[in-house]
Amino acid sequence: MCIVEPVATNEVVLALLRQGPAHGYDLKRDHDAWFPDARPLAFGQVYATLGRLEKAGLVERVETRTESGPERTVYALSEQGEHQLRDWLAEPAGAATASTDEIVRKTIAALRTGESPIEFLTRQRTAHLRRMRELTVDAPDRDPAARLARDHLVAHLDADLRWLERAAEVIG
Repeated sequence: MCIVEPVATNEVVLALLRQGPAHGYDLKRDHDAWFPDARPLAFGQVYATLGRLEKAGLVERVETRTESGPERTVYALSEQGEHQLRDWLAEPAGAATASTDEIVRKTIAALRTGESPIEFLTRQRTAHLRRMRELTVDAPDRDPAARLARDHLVAHLDADLRWLERAAEVIG
């Protein structure tokens, strides 16, 4: 049984291709622009994803370009890929179903192994507050989509801070 939700990389790549045909470098660049505060998408992941999507008939090769560099294969969203993307977008995202976040695991591990969970909670709170400040005060203005992604991250940090306070009360 998988207890970690899979990242929807396939569907995000389909969404990126809805903008028009693109090669792997463009898809990586666009992904990172769409989600500026997330971990950058690795080139290897882009090409592995395109391979899976092509094999499943969700994307198709439309041309190979040789621009001032290496040969690049351009992919386009297939009709089946469009249906897959629409189905994915129509379904609500799942709510969290397990306590598998690293913050929970580290707190429980510190508590169960005799380490000081309060020290960990204090360090974690400081790190969360610093990250929230970076995202809210130090962040440049961005387009609405990037702002929404950033707001979601800040809301999660805020929820984590409330959980950290609760954990300190229970442990302390």
